[in-house]
Amino acid sequence: MKTILAFAGSNSSESINFKLLKYTASLIKDYQVDVMNMAKMPFPMYSLDEEKNQGYKNSLVELRDDIQAADGVIIAVNEHNGNMSAYFKNLLDWLSRLERQFMEDTKVMLISTSPGKGGAMNALTRAKETLPRFGATIVSDFSLPSFNHSFDTESSKITDDEKQKELEEALDRFLNQI
Repeated sequence: MKTILAFAGSNSSESINFKLLKYTASLIKDYQVDVMNMAKMPFPMYSLDEEKNQGYKNSLVELRDDIQAADGVIIAVNEHNGNMSAYFKNLLDWLSRLERQFMEDTKVMLISTSPGKGGAMNALTRAKETLPRFGATIVSDFSLPSFNHSFDTESSKITDDEKQKELEEALDRFLNQI
């Protein structure tokens, strides 16, 4: 059975991107989907001094290994001030120092959401530009604007039929490539 690794670029325990990620993962049938909660994976801010003095955390090495072992990866990209979050950027910095091409030949689906009408598209665009530098192949992407109006947290589902269809189409494109 093919495996999909899914995680959000957020370390917040209240992450709406993690909620969207879990919902997206629930739509996948006939694959093993491993959803990682990054709120449980703190990493120090990257610096050459930190790398030299402390080395790489086991959890970082395990995450790299999980990415490389998966047939595909879904990443929910959150946005802070129009960019990828500092946590996600920091995670990419650490992973790329461990192994520059840590996503080589990895098929990726990117998703994003935000409370605003932009749906975290700026951060999603940055991720689409950045991840191929590490070997990723972006297969599909999806953005859900106005999370608080487009997603019912009690039933954990998208309430906008058009956006639901867009997500399903993006997910199908991704699954057909892995």
